[in-house]
Formats: sequence, structure tokens, C-alpha cells
Amino acid sequence: MTTPATPRVQAITSRDNPLLKQLRRLVDDGGHYRRAGALWLEGDHLCSALRQRGLPARQAVLTEEAWAQANLRELAHWAPQVAVLPAALFAGFSSLATPAAVGFLIDAPAAQPVQPAVASVVLDRLQDPGNVGSILRSAAAFGVRQVLALQGTAALWSPKVLRAGMGAHFALALHEGLDLGALDALQLPFVATSSHAGAELPGASLPAPCAWVLGHEGQGVSQALLARCALQVRIPQPGGEESLNVAAAAAVCLYESARRRQ
Repeated sequence: MTTPATPRVQAITSRDNPLLKQLRRLVDDGGHYRRAGALWLEGDHLCSALRQRGLPARQAVLTEEAWAQANLRELAHWAPQVAVLPAALFAGFSSLATPAAVGFLIDAPAAQPVQPAVASVVLDRLQDPGNVGSILRSAAAFGVRQVLALQGTAALWSPKVLRAGMGAHFALALHEGLDLGALDALQLPFVATSSHAGAELPGASLPAPCAWVLGHEGQGVSQALLARCALQVRIPQPGGEESLNVAAAAAVCLYESARRRQ
């Protein structure tokens, strides 16, 4: 990992600065990154995850207090440009109840073709950003390298999903805004989770690799997508609950796939 050259440091004192206006739009509108071609990563954890992957940052933004800390100043040097500003101005575009005091502005990743034979997760209209981010985190942890999000799924690179993903985004190939036809590019058997499916996960014969299909929190996987699935499985719940949260179900299923690959 090569650290960029000494960055250009700029002090910002006005709320009307163009950079701060851009950051407010990115935070206030979870889908604005698609139009702006830029993403806001808030917090040293996300910024460090980006750097550990060797991915570039366009701009670092820090409070004056953060700039005085050697470790955060060193982290900011990953970007070619650094903006230093009062904490009150940083709080004006922070998405956190307690602002993190450091962040990176980065280029939004360019669209890439779907990889046809890579273990994948398909998200069907999941609404909750926390669920989506948690699923991305589980996918990265258990060796899945591609996530395909159908139209109606929470924006994958929105600030809330980024926070919940805890850096998993940078380990995954992410595709979003897809229609069902886009899934034709996947040359894998689809496996869906369902609380009403006949096959129980521990005894089910799981194809490897496969594409795990995870559906809407209330409605589940659409009938059109279920029709594409080679297998539906349910997770035994001896405690008697009707169903698991979709992010918890995803973690169980992805772990089971990973365990069988070992």
C-alpha cells in the first residue's frame, strides 16, 4: 500500500463552501451519489477500510480537533486534498448523532458487468438499510464476492447502508437497480430462503457455488424470482418463532455455505 504524496490542505470556515454543500446533499439524499458520482464515508473505520484495500480517496475532511491528532492526520494523508474545518461545520453534514470528525469523499464505483460464476447474493426489494448493510457484511465475511440488488432495494452506497456494512462494500462487487432480466447473466443455481419451504437447511443439498436469494422484509421473495430458484430452504427454529430477521437468516445461510466449502 503506497501512501499518496503530501496532500494540499485547505481551511474551510464558511457553511456555504461548495464542498460542504456537496456533502450535505450526499448525506440528506441517500441516492444522490448516483447523480453526483461521489460517495461520503464518515468515520475513521470506513476510511481505514478503504485505505486497507488500497482504494483511492478524492478528498479528506476533518475537524480542527481531529487534524491535531497524529493518527487521524496520518489517515487523512491518504487523500490528495484535505479540508480542515470547525467541528460545528462538520456537524452540519454529519449523518451521525455524534459526528465522527473525519471522512473521505471518494468517487462512486463505475458499473461493472455481472460475474456469471461467482458465489453471489441477490437482494429482492429489501427496504431497511441496516438489513442491507448487515447482509453485505456477512457476504464479505463468508466468502461471497458479488451482490446483485433488484429495483426497490435500499441504495447500496447510501450513508446508512455504508455504516451498517462496516467496510464490507470494498470487498464486494456490487450491482444495483437491476431488473429480473439482469439475473440471466448469472450462471448459477438460485437458492431462496423461506419459512414455509420444505427442505431444512442442515440437511439440504446446497449447490456450490450458488446465488442466495433474500427477499423483502414483509413480502419475502417475489413469485417471479422464486420460480427461478432451484431450491428453497428453511432454517429450523426450535424456539418456535415464525421467522428470522432477513439479515440474521442471511448470516446463517451464508455461514452454512462457507462451512460446507471447507
